[in-house]
Amino acid sequence: MIRHAQSENNELWARTGSSNGRSPDPLLTEIGEQQAAHLAQQIAQNWENADPDNDLHNRRGYQFTHLYSSLMVRAITTGMAIAEQVGMPLVAWETIHEFGGIFERDHETEERTGLPGPNRPFFAKHYPNVVLPDYLGEAGWWERPYETREQGMQRAQLFLDELQERHQPEDRVAIVTHGGFFVAVLRTLFGYTTMDNSEAQNRIWLHANNTSISRLDFNEERVELVYLNRVDHLPIDLIT
Repeated sequence: MIRHAQSENNELWARTGSSNGRSPDPLLTEIGEQQAAHLAQQIAQNWENADPDNDLHNRRGYQFTHLYSSLMVRAITTGMAIAEQVGMPLVAWETIHEFGGIFERDHETEERTGLPGPNRPFFAKHYPNVVLPDYLGEAGWWERPYETREQGMQRAQLFLDELQERHQPEDRVAIVTHGGFFVAVLRTLFGYTTMDNSEAQNRIWLHANNTSISRLDFNEERVELVYLNRVDHLPIDLIT
């Protein structure tokens, strides 16, 4: 699981502590573009000779068999940097988008309104090499109300179910996703059913820095969290 590089909204929050002025579907910042480049270079190193099955920490390389991204621009841009470096297709997977979907927020009322999101012509123009879902056409890929946190947790379980349906045990799947969804997936695997941290037994959060890599191995007996939130590929001044 790979978190996207720094977005305009990430930078806004880090600078102001507020979401006022956020973009419904932000671009990467200049720092984010640099992070994505470092990430892609790290993943591409020793690609042909990597042996991930016998290298739990991927010190000798990665060599994914599949590479996915959410349909949000910050994830697509990060994923394309990887795809271009390693020469494999980037496949869009709607299920792994960030909480809420594509929406705008009224800063006075806090009301959140769902927006259409990018459509097929948008991706064809800006990201022509992304493999899009067949259903995506002239309408935007979101085009529905704001998604609640409860619905986001349900989607985390849906992703885990879809992952098992799509892939065989020998597949090495990389997804470029988002911080909130990353936490939802891990909480689901730990047996939590909500994102509520108000009760003592629920007070857990899992950090995912921009372009961090975390590895989960699924086998017949259990799911193994091999490593979490690695940013070895980034210079210290690019860690966000």
